Amino acid sequence: MAQEPVKITVEIFGEKHVVRGEGTASYIQGLAHEVDKKMRLIAQRLPRLSVHQTAVLTALNFADELAKLKEEQETLMQLLGEKTE
Repeated sequence: MAQEPVKITVEIFGEKHVVRGEGTASYIQGLAHEVDKKMRLIAQRLPRLSVHQTAVLTALNFADELAKLKEEQETLMQLLGEKTE
């Protein structure tokens, strides 16, 4: 049986957002916390950015991290494939 979507209010960068998604409320809250933390770090480093610019730069940072992790995973999978052949 599929898990029902969770609806939770989170706060990111001082704004409340209602989020509906799969997973537990604590999982979604944890994701929101990571986004908030990254936005605050970027805003601290680049205080002249608008909220929108900070959000876009945050999204690009997360996309970069994801791309690097995917590349690392692919490399590891290739190494494992070579060892099993």
